[in-house]
Amino acid sequence: MKAIRLKLRQNLVNYKLPTSFQLKETYPLPPYSTIIGMVHNVCDYKEYKPMKISVQGKYHSKVNDLATRYEFKNGVTFDATRHQLKVGEFGIFMGVSTVELLSDVYLIIHIVPDDENIVEEIYNAFKNPREYISLGRREDLVVVDEVKIVNITQEKVRGENLGIDKDYKAYVPVKMIENRNVLIGGEISEIQYKGTMYNLTKNYELKNYGSNKSPKIFRKWNKIKVHYVSNILSSRRKEILLDEDRYMVFLA
Repeated sequence: MKAIRLKLRQNLVNYKLPTSFQLKETYPLPPYSTIIGMVHNVCDYKEYKPMKISVQGKYHSKVNDLATRYEFKNGVTFDATRHQLKVGEFGIFMGVSTVELLSDVYLIIHIVPDDENIVEEIYNAFKNPREYISLGRREDLVVVDEVKIVNITQEKVRGENLGIDKDYKAYVPVKMIENRNVLIGGEISEIQYKGTMYNLTKNYELKNYGSNKSPKIFRKWNKIKVHYVSNILSSRRKEILLDEDRYMVFLA
């Protein structure tokens, strides 16, 4: 299969956890939905293009920064004694929150669209972007070190011990670990699950939980269970995905 491989770096970035509010925590690597959103924005797609994603990377440290926080409640009218901003007839609270940031982020991302005909289109969009590229928040700018079209093959590794860079970590789908397609720590130990487990969002469907007369449309997210792990090695008994430069790929 054909894929676009990106090598990206970022200075300070937040891949926001959806359940964090006062302290806006961050994922250690961008979730699939964030990467898919970046691809759609760069390519200016107006409808969803199905694709599979693999991501691995590293960061130097975590720091905290201050940010402006806006809060509002639907239907609450403006009150000068309570609200700092007025929009139409409604009031908005403005305050301070804390944002968790990753510093010196390096990423290796593989993008495999279901429609192979758009591989060149995505490649050209990243090679010659129509505007600056961001990943995470709008202000989290990306430096693109490499854009390359690569072939990904499934093969059983013999006579060599493949793995990812020792400083890098990756999101590995749970099924790949349970099926022993890859080994964590280089061997099978009594510890069944290693690393940190995340339930990452990938894409969503719009669902109406109301009626036809009074619709209530919500996003129903499709989620992928992954382990965030390092020290990933190939298993000699199972087939793994490799690109043409022998980078391991963990598609979800």
